[in-house]
Amino acid sequence: MDAMEDIMSRRSVRRYKKDPVPDDVVEEILKAAMNAPSAGNEQPWHFVVIKDKKLLEGISKIHPTATYTKDAALAILVCADKNMEKYPGFWVQD
Repeated sequence: MDAMEDIMSRRSVRRYKKDPVPDDVVEEILKAAMNAPSAGNEQPWHFVVIKDKKLLEGISKIHPTATYTKDAALAILVCADKNMEKYPGFWVQD
């Protein structure tokens, strides 16, 4: 699949399978995320993989755009260390 095909075939997913996600797949997703560009190459991100069903349900109750996490096998919480910012305010884009 080339880049344009990837872009044109993108879709939103709001229903998830209950199947567990293999650790090697999670690792590949995290590697891809860590290869994203960041301002000044500071890479101020931290990733928290959440597999606990009670936590996933809790997130769905407190975050207005994360209601679907209650049905997901896992979620990846993306955090930023603002102390690592070389260019203030760019952590959101990173």
